[in-house]
Amino acid sequence: MYNTQETTDKQQQFYGNHRGCGHFGRKFGNRFENAFGNSGQWRNTFGRFGNRKSANIEETDTAFILSLYAAGLRKSDFALSVTEDVLTIKYTAPATAENSQSNYAHLEYQPGSFERSFQLNGKVITESISATYVDGVLKVTLPKNPETNKPAQEVKVD
Repeated sequence: MYNTQETTDKQQQFYGNHRGCGHFGRKFGNRFENAFGNSGQWRNTFGRFGNRKSANIEETDTAFILSLYAAGLRKSDFALSVTEDVLTIKYTAPATAENSQSNYAHLEYQPGSFERSFQLNGKVITESISATYVDGVLKVTLPKNPETNKPAQEVKVD
């Protein structure tokens, strides 16, 4: 199983324009910019992962349980889809007025849109996938396909 993540242009713009707080951004920012060639490339590289949602995958006898930590989001804004054996979890943040950010003295958390994809490799019965969102955790239950999930073989090392 592999996973990928994508961010929106607004997220890259927001995170890319912030080089750090206090002296860190001024002291080390130029060194990073020089290492990557130009400041635009540096901002996109580090800003890209600003809204990454952590995921755990648990395996039981009958299913894989994917837990995606996504606190403070609305359940109705999640969309799950399976296309060509790839599970995609997408969250579309509701539109907010840009002026509402100006009231913050310091801003580290900004709910934003994100997308995560997970390769299923034929090991899941895609018609039976279910999901719940409770206490800031999206739990996706992926029932195992008994035809493709064989127990691991032990190999003796001589």
